[in-house]
Amino acid sequence: MPTLALLGPTASGKSSLAVRLALHLRENGRPAEIVNADSMLVYRGMDIGTAKPTPEERAGVPHHLIDILDVRETATVADFQRLARAAIASCRERDVLPVVVGGSALYLRAILDEFTFPGTDPEVRAALEAEVAAVGSAALYERLSQLAPEAAAGIEPMNARRVVRALEVIALTGSYRSSLPEHRYALPDVVQVGLSLDRATMDARIDARVADMWRRGLVAEVEGLAERGLREGRTASRALGYQQVLAYLDGTCTEEQARSDTAVGTRRFARKQLGWWRRDPRITWVDALDLPSPADLIAVSESRL
Repeated sequence: MPTLALLGPTASGKSSLAVRLALHLRENGRPAEIVNADSMLVYRGMDIGTAKPTPEERAGVPHHLIDILDVRETATVADFQRLARAAIASCRERDVLPVVVGGSALYLRAILDEFTFPGTDPEVRAALEAEVAAVGSAALYERLSQLAPEAAAGIEPMNARRVVRALEVIALTGSYRSSLPEHRYALPDVVQVGLSLDRATMDARIDARVADMWRRGLVAEVEGLAERGLREGRTASRALGYQQVLAYLDGTCTEEQARSDTAVGTRRFARKQLGWWRRDPRITWVDALDLPSPADLIAVSESRL
């Protein structure tokens, strides 16, 4: 039983294609289930801003790792790796095809590849976080730039969480590697299919999706989540769209600026992810504007095994 990974940038159509594929397989006596590899779909209530498939859009196809955490909880890549691999193993044990769907190169690589994580030390982490609170992220970023300039180049200076984590790893191991490990699967019979979009189309789709999020009530969604502790969530509060709307609600920007920042940030994120994926020769790319039928997608997958 292979593991199929369906990847692509925001608004490329991978979620709906995955459901179509699973329904096609079920109709032909080959059950399939979807394993989410999007770090923000795990949060209950974060629906509009994450473009989370609705129950109707899931069409009865089981989806793993959706709506499993409260917004105040932290989802680490290591936790996600463990949960996703358990879901994949469960599918394979039941002779069900696992279809891993996601838009993050880091999370997909952590799930599919040989990928280990440096440990953590609560005392070291607490000391660094206290220092950030006292002197600010920029001061610690300057220290990181001196200790590991290559690592610092891949981190935004104001991303306090990543700066702290990099300094923690350096304190514990003596070094920090910002690049992903070699392309080597940890799971058997993996096939990756990527949905490709030209940049102009991708940007237009992202802009349209962000506009639709506002029409569907993203601001009201964030207001409700803020009452449930969204600002306390170290991961959820930084999600694209949610971080920007929180800034608007806190009065640090206008609503129009929040919407513009969300679109710009999403386009930047999509291009960064495509850059990571384009360096992976194991991915078979198909045109997102001319999506293959489920049968064609199966044929593509089987040809790679």
